[in-house]
Amino acid sequence: MNQQQHLDGGARRAVFAPVDNRARVDTVVRRIGDAIELGLLADGEQLPGESELAGQLGVSTVTLREALMALRQQGLVTTRRGRGGGSFVSQPELPGEERLRTRLGGWSTEGLRDLGDHWAALSGTAARLAAERTEPEDLVQLRRTAEELTRAADAAARSRLYGRFHVELAAAAQSARLTREQVALQTEVGALLCLVLGDDAYREEVADRHRSVISAVQDGVQDSARELAERCVRESTARLIALRLAL
Repeated sequence: MNQQQHLDGGARRAVFAPVDNRARVDTVVRRIGDAIELGLLADGEQLPGESELAGQLGVSTVTLREALMALRQQGLVTTRRGRGGGSFVSQPELPGEERLRTRLGGWSTEGLRDLGDHWAALSGTAARLAAERTEPEDLVQLRRTAEELTRAADAAARSRLYGRFHVELAAAAQSARLTREQVALQTEVGALLCLVLGDDAYREEVADRHRSVISAVQDGVQDSARELAERCVRESTARLIALRLAL
């Protein structure tokens, strides 16, 4: 299975859904940049051609070219000319542990708690709606991501898979708006999760929680799915707050 097949689905469709009319260049940059940093678009993956991508996003080719230029300046996209050329994803490496601790130190415990509340609300609602709306075959991508987490060796890969799971959960809820909100939130919190996901025991705990969410969604148990998703998020937030207090 290639990367293109791996990343197809509702989360990917949300990335390339039309943007709104406000600050379109900035919106395109943020939308694609967030997806790259989260790993929804794979390192080295070729983006659709300019005309096709502009059409998917509902912007002019001029707007798209400006956005791609900004993404190149940020090191998130590279462009190759000539035959076989185009725009390609350049996934950045996550910051080292010291830089992440410094970033975490910039958050107050109240700010982290507020972020966790927002995240729990998003993921809980997504899980409840997914339990109401999805069929078992719609959960293939969620299961695949959950299993990949059990095999991920380093904290950076684990944090991206953790974030991707919650994005795909929103996609399973069949809500493009929830999915985009989850992508944006994961770019705020995702890298910080490297600081807690390096622990193998906690990685296994998260994987078990994700499998429990999937089971509840598949069984259509809406309240249980919501509660399990919220509990997963709140536990992670609590670990970040504890680490922040220990700095």
